[in-house]
Amino acid sequence: MSEPGDSRRNSMELIGTRAGTAMPAEMRQALHLKGLIPSSIENYSKQELRAYGQLMSKSTNLEKYEFLAALRSLNVNLFFRLVLSHFRDIAPLIYTPTVGEACVNYSHIYPFLYPYKTSIGLFVTLNDAENMDLVIENYRRLTPDPVDPEITVITDGSRILGLGDLGVNGMGIPIGKLQLYVAAAGLNPGRTLPIVLDFGTDSERYLNDPLYLGTRERRPDDKTATFPGLLVQFEDFSTDHAFGLLREWRQKILCFNDDIQGTGCVILGGFISAVQQAGIPPEDQRILFLGAGSAGVGVANQLVDYFVIDHKMPRDKARSMFWFVDSRGMITADRGDTLAKHKVVFARRDNNGVQCKTLEEALEFVKPTALIGLSTIHKAFSEKILRRMNEMNKDARPIIFPLSNPETKAECTFEEAMRCTDNRVLFASGTAFPEYVIPETSEVRVPGQGNNMYVFPPIGLGAVLCKPEWITDTMIYAVAKALANSRNDEEKSGDELYPRIDRIRDVSAELAAAFITQAVRENLVKESHWLDIVNANMPENCSSDDDSTIDGRFSRRVLGEVKTLMWKPAASVEQYIVESITNINADEM
Repeated sequence: MSEPGDSRRNSMELIGTRAGTAMPAEMRQALHLKGLIPSSIENYSKQELRAYGQLMSKSTNLEKYEFLAALRSLNVNLFFRLVLSHFRDIAPLIYTPTVGEACVNYSHIYPFLYPYKTSIGLFVTLNDAENMDLVIENYRRLTPDPVDPEITVITDGSRILGLGDLGVNGMGIPIGKLQLYVAAAGLNPGRTLPIVLDFGTDSERYLNDPLYLGTRERRPDDKTATFPGLLVQFEDFSTDHAFGLLREWRQKILCFNDDIQGTGCVILGGFISAVQQAGIPPEDQRILFLGAGSAGVGVANQLVDYFVIDHKMPRDKARSMFWFVDSRGMITADRGDTLAKHKVVFARRDNNGVQCKTLEEALEFVKPTALIGLSTIHKAFSEKILRRMNEMNKDARPIIFPLSNPETKAECTFEEAMRCTDNRVLFASGTAFPEYVIPETSEVRVPGQGNNMYVFPPIGLGAVLCKPEWITDTMIYAVAKALANSRNDEEKSGDELYPRIDRIRDVSAELAAAFITQAVRENLVKESHWLDIVNANMPENCSSDDDSTIDGRFSRRVLGEVKTLMWKPAASVEQYIVESITNINADEM
């Protein structure tokens, strides 16, 4: 059994390891490292320069992903310094689109990503689910800083991005998402916990892969472990289970589903901006969806809320502005098949017997002003369809949102949408596309990216900070409104639907402040700290008992408090060592 002094020495050795080539001479002496490592003592800027140079020397994005994963395990402070300094470049490497390729190959690259006996999260089998106390104790033993996690992202790997059932390989998604929680919204990396429920896979590819690392069994019908005491984000569960999980747990534990609520929230933020610039009254919008899975219906429900709340429409009238096309054609009540429960509410009953088998037929029938894709069908928005959208909307700017990820699943590109609509399109995509230069004018247009990273980090930060009893749809709505409000003058003048990704940390603070303010207004926050701050600094013409408007506003005082509590990597090795030793001393008290 180890003595207390051994534990302290192990902690000091860990601090030294994470300081790396910036380790001070005194620490090298104390740890008996003199003569065993290069003598040069560097600062963090040199470490970051070297790391970025090594990252850029990799020839493929997957190799860059592997380098970053290893760096994250070795030196968490340097990793997040690098991410924050080069967020626009690195975010697509640690999450979409690169994480999709990493997940597909996860069983083949996993042993080379993390040092031996390094815990990156929980791999929970069905047997483990019955013995979670033991699993969590094992995790604590291998965790350098054994504090209670505040947030987990949990998946069963059954519907990863647009790639299908990846089983245990889906672990890349919780890891990537939690890295964005830290980088974009300042959650403490030591208090995040990725979890994959390794309950099997129905993928023949992985069942027959000799290197597959997960359980080689087909999935059970329904089995979900619970994790009380922290914010749970459900991620990439199959459509059959996603809605049911959210309905069952959302008022029992602090949780949300990013595929349903997060996707709807970020698209709503961009859609609000688009409607404001479309040139026709909001009530004249006709919205056609391609794809009716959990994400598509989740987005539609959020957009319905916008017309109900902001434009005071009856909910039935708002729903009547939406049409859906799935793999069988336009969704109607008399189509002849049994509709999934989540599709029924949007089934058309005013089609007079007309059945549209294809998107092209539905386009002619609906004559939409907005076309939204969550189908994972590459190039589904063909040039013919894009040009027809432009022809149908001569008096308004067409809204076109190809939202499927990754790029190989996107319904169209930004360039295609610009060319086919005479550069009039109001565009947002799920994946990143390059800027487009209009040939005739040399004007540069920036595509909107409706990436969930705008909203799930601040939702998580707001929930961790104020700990509401549960996360309501109106809290999510307030975040979407705050996202639309967060664009600066330059972004608005350029017809951009979202704030620039370079500002994501400041934007996250604003959205978290809006979340907390709305949670207090709904009387679902019990912590006196946030109750006192919000109620004493309520925005003008707004009160805690006024639920008639949800505008995403917040006070400067609340915003300042949120920014103060956001984690950031140490700026110098001296700061890092002092903070680390302080934490050790606090744990020993």
